Amino acid sequence: MDYRRLGNAGMRVSAVSLGAWLTYGGSVENQTAADCLRTAIDHGINFIDVADIYARGEAEKVVGGVIRDYKRSDLVISSKVYWPMSDHVNDKGLSRKHIMESIDKTLQRLGTDYLDIYFCHRFDPETPLEETVRAMSDLVQAGKVVYWGTSVWEADQIEAAVGLARQYNGYLPQVEQPRYNMLDRHIEPEIMPACTKHGLGITVWSPLAQGLLTGKYNNGIPEGSRGADTNWLKGELNDANVAKIKSLGEIAAEHSITMGQLALAWVLRRPEVSSVITGATKTSHVLDNIKAAEVQLSAETLGRIEEILA
Repeated sequence: MDYRRLGNAGMRVSAVSLGAWLTYGGSVENQTAADCLRTAIDHGINFIDVADIYARGEAEKVVGGVIRDYKRSDLVISSKVYWPMSDHVNDKGLSRKHIMESIDKTLQRLGTDYLDIYFCHRFDPETPLEETVRAMSDLVQAGKVVYWGTSVWEADQIEAAVGLARQYNGYLPQVEQPRYNMLDRHIEPEIMPACTKHGLGITVWSPLAQGLLTGKYNNGIPEGSRGADTNWLKGELNDANVAKIKSLGEIAAEHSITMGQLALAWVLRRPEVSSVITGATKTSHVLDNIKAAEVQLSAETLGRIEEILA
């Protein structure tokens, strides 16, 4: 496994990580999810990404039930705060109240006394950014969080958070978690440069475009599959994208790797990327994804991929 620094921080995370979105505590049996997590850790993945909103806290409980069997300092555990966890008026957003109450609940569900990374799961336009930045910085000061970060924030929002943290001599955000894959490159023009400028790492979610880039939907979405309930996937499964994926699949075959491994290796080609967050419903998926960290794409191959994606 390749381990990369989280931006300019000293901590290193596995280039391939495991996320709990859409699976843990939800569409996959808890035992299967736990088996996938154990397989990941046993094969070198040290970064496990979850959020309080995933299955309304159940995902954190599943992860907590597994990591208690491992040495905590060997793992990098992240969670997130923002989305409403109940109907209560203050149980949402990035107010100081919600952040302070949410971290304690997350730590309890995970069975740990600190998080390595705590993400602001979206930007909150209803809360003064200064309030959010100070609250996250205070969590670091209190020892409940090692690093804090942002998820799906725009470049100017990241810039503003960094500026406020410096102004008040607080802890700066250390990582951004955006969506990024072969079919969605929106972070390249502004967000990536902003992260590089301020030393933020990037942990990518949906590097396989919710499975689209594995090629398994090239012939349509099977009834009863997870994809059948995803409106985004239905919209992206058009003739142009399928043609691109089939052409990319040919390149993968030439390199004796899967289409998914090619897609993950393509994301990891960027030095700004600290880790790609993968999902898994089977232990075999975990092992296949891990192999992507070993794939090296030549300049010629990357050029051919660019021509296909253009």
